[in-house]
Amino acid sequence: MKLYYAPGACSQSPHIVAREAGIELQLEKVDLKAKRTESGRDYLEINPKGYVPALELDDGQVLTEGPAIVQYLADLRPEAQLAPAHGTLERVRLQEMLGYVNSELHKTYTPLFKPATPAEVREERKAYLRQRYELVERRLAERPYLSGERFGVADAYLFVVTNWAGAVGLDLGGFDALAAFQRRVAERPAVQAALRAEGLAKAA
Repeated sequence: MKLYYAPGACSQSPHIVAREAGIELQLEKVDLKAKRTESGRDYLEINPKGYVPALELDDGQVLTEGPAIVQYLADLRPEAQLAPAHGTLERVRLQEMLGYVNSELHKTYTPLFKPATPAEVREERKAYLRQRYELVERRLAERPYLSGERFGVADAYLFVVTNWAGAVGLDLGGFDALAAFQRRVAERPAVQAALRAEGLAKAA
């Protein structure tokens, strides 16, 4: 399988999940502005949506959307216990949290990366993010990971998205449980390996 990614983008979430599950992926970097892959392919022919991630399966099919891809990868290696079994309430709860990170956090960051976004919109989006992080903070104050004691796919997604705060000037001061979570996840060997592979951390 091949993962089309951009360093530090939301594609880092399935990258981490694959490493946590022990799944080997080919990595191909995408220039999101030019819509070209590092091998020179037109990325829009691979994923007409134009953004990452995209996961090319061995039979040539392509999966898109991070929350779908991380669940697919987790289900390939159920012994890694990165997602609850299908048909359980716990799986629905996972999808609930993936949806929250996707719609309430991830998409709220988007305008903050655009230079043309007016200052008043930036401040409104930052305030909205801090409000939405309050729920996450309360949850992480009670447990090390979103679903309890074990790291899972939603944790990978939350970690990647929250890493964007510094780049957009979002002050997350006072979110102590969230800060501890970010440090805890960053120390995981699979996460370190993904960061190194994307050129975002120095090799040991």
